[in-house]
Amino acid sequence: MYAFDVLRIESRMDFILKVTMEYLSYVRQALGVKQEENVNLINGALVRDLLCVLAEKHGEPFRKHVYDPRGDKMKPNNLLIVNGMLVSQLNGAETKLKDGDRLALMPAVHGG
Repeated sequence: MYAFDVLRIESRMDFILKVTMEYLSYVRQALGVKQEENVNLINGALVRDLLCVLAEKHGEPFRKHVYDPRGDKMKPNNLLIVNGMLVSQLNGAETKLKDGDRLALMPAVHGG
């Protein structure tokens, strides 16, 4: 499944799941977005599919600061949380999303 497939069938609501993406701290500022947005995806979509859709929607700022589908990895200075769990503690980019999932994208905290 590719991101453009997700966009193509949005009109067929029986195949759609809706997730809420929340952007925190500098991520929101870098992307110039509202704090959260709802995203429609195909049932069975993975975190990777969501990231591809968001990279297409938000363009270069998203690819520069968060995720570039060509590199296939999130930028290391970000954390992605799905329903309160770090995506790295789940199945990474292969984590399957469900209707109603809440995700948060935030900077990793460094320091000592």
